[in-house]
Amino acid sequence: MQEVSRSGAAGELRLDALIADLWWRVRLLNTDILELEAKSGLFDVHQPTYPLLALNLRARRDNLVSTIGVLEERAKSVSEAA
Repeated sequence: MQEVSRSGAAGELRLDALIADLWWRVRLLNTDILELEAKSGLFDVHQPTYPLLALNLRARRDNLVSTIGVLEERAKSVSEAA
């Protein structure tokens, strides 16, 4: 029984570390998006001349945030099961 609980705790820690790392990457993407917007002087994504790279970075960021939500739910269910 102890072996299972140790591996469960280790898995929970790894999941928390992964979530923290993904939030760090989201912050990096936000910084990159803001820099691109500042360089171009365009902050409205609906403008036809809005930087394509910024649009791609926004999509990546949004996908990461969605993934983080799923992982946080999984972490919550794992901690409730323990």
